[in-house]
Amino acid sequence: MSKFSQKIGGSKRERSAPGEPMVWFSGMWLAIGILMIVFLLSVIVVNGLGVFWPKAVVQVELTEASEAGWKQSQYFAGELHKTQVRRVGSADGEAIPEIQLFVGNRDVYGFGFKFIDEHDVLQRTFPKGILLVERMEYGDLIAFPVKLQLADGKVIEAGDQGFDEELQRAVQRASDRRHEITHLERGEIGRVNQKMERLKMRLKKTELKGGNVKQVAAETKLEQDELQERYEKMAAEAAGLRARQKEETFHYRLVTGEQGSLELGGVVCFYYPNQLSTWTKLGHFFSSIWGFLSEEPREANTEGGVFPALFGTFVMTLIMCILVVPIGVVAAIYLQEYAKQGLVVRLVRIAVNNLAGVPSIVYGVFGLGFFVYMMGGSIDSLFYPERLPTPTFGTGGLLWASLTMALMTVPVVIVSTEEALASVTRGMREASLAAGASKWQTIQHIVLPGGLPGIITGMILAMARGAGEVAPLMLVGVVKLAPTLPLDTIAPYMHLERKFMHLGFHIYDLGFQSPDSEAAKPMVFATTLLLIALVVVLNAAAIIVREKLRKKYSSGAF
Repeated sequence: MSKFSQKIGGSKRERSAPGEPMVWFSGMWLAIGILMIVFLLSVIVVNGLGVFWPKAVVQVELTEASEAGWKQSQYFAGELHKTQVRRVGSADGEAIPEIQLFVGNRDVYGFGFKFIDEHDVLQRTFPKGILLVERMEYGDLIAFPVKLQLADGKVIEAGDQGFDEELQRAVQRASDRRHEITHLERGEIGRVNQKMERLKMRLKKTELKGGNVKQVAAETKLEQDELQERYEKMAAEAAGLRARQKEETFHYRLVTGEQGSLELGGVVCFYYPNQLSTWTKLGHFFSSIWGFLSEEPREANTEGGVFPALFGTFVMTLIMCILVVPIGVVAAIYLQEYAKQGLVVRLVRIAVNNLAGVPSIVYGVFGLGFFVYMMGGSIDSLFYPERLPTPTFGTGGLLWASLTMALMTVPVVIVSTEEALASVTRGMREASLAAGASKWQTIQHIVLPGGLPGIITGMILAMARGAGEVAPLMLVGVVKLAPTLPLDTIAPYMHLERKFMHLGFHIYDLGFQSPDSEAAKPMVFATTLLLIALVVVLNAAAIIVREKLRKKYSSGAF
């Protein structure tokens, strides 16, 4: 056979190399998986950020047939959310296009969203003078301003010059008073209540120990009277502020003709949606994002912000990492460096690998039984008997949730740490031992620094899983709405026994437990985007640290 024939035959054999179709098949599925992830993230990002972008308010004029048979006009105004096709009767029936408007004014209409058939729309307009008011209760108000009545009795009509500026100043005054009320009730009054509760618990504890209750009561009476006086003074101040919140009112007219008034104490902000320029929309966009991150939830979590949930997720993830990394690393060091390799160690490794696949709800049940009921109940019996039957640590809280999540993620840390320690070359270990270092010194100065990037990889995986889990947290401490944060200015400042909010549970609550699914849908996307962003930020920080350590020790272990 000639060289040319051999070359042709060889090229044919190369083109039909075994396994090449599987390479293309695997690449195809990899591309499909990447496209699915990109599509999912795109949907979340677009819908999540779209919540904060101000939309124009459209006023539609409808024609409905009355019982008398003549036509009458009816108006609705709201933000256009979506357009869809509704079929009448069977699936092959008449297709009727319809639009969904967010009409707000839930206290008047009894609903926040309305579907309208396109055939019933006579006219669409975008009135410049319509106002959107974000309220503390009943959702947004969409109406035309009529007048503003101030505390001094002065009345400013909507058409008067300076109406918007005066309304803005009145809303700002109401917002300042609202913050002052919160500071009084949750800060100052909260501290007084806690001190009074401690005095009551002191009396009860003395009674349980058989001490002189009358003497203790006499000793604490002066302090109790002083606290009661302070409480009454601050409560009266808070009541006065609440009364002032009702002095200034805003009068409006709906597009349907009804008129009403609104106390400015319940107004968060207002703007004219059909008068916003691109720059003012951008300013409103970033302001809304900041409010979403820094405020507390309102209206069954469908409005307001998610700061308590964001804070609770971050603190729980941080405590979980502080707990899981030392336990996982120490266990991996023992299994890899000290334990005699044999049947028992193999069984332990098999058990660790199997624990990584146990459903998370099982860990939640274990945490509820062991951490909450057994350990928490024992702590209450030993250290807080005066508070029983009200549990302190014998109920779900931040500490038990963090321990449960640490227990769930510790197999991941053990496995990744073992692999990282095994990757350190044998020559470096022997060189260290030959230089006179002990086994622990070799582990401390050679093995651990060399395996540190792999250890951080395990922490990243544990962090990502722990931050996104919901099922076990529902049993060991997470709640729909936590009145106070686990961290505050009241001693001991970090309250690990308190229940907390979590972004994952917040998404579940909005998506499946909300009384108004349409109103909750935007918050579901926004909270999901925030949770993804939080996990990405935490992972990115850990990855940066890992890469710096990898470069630092690359000349040694790698």
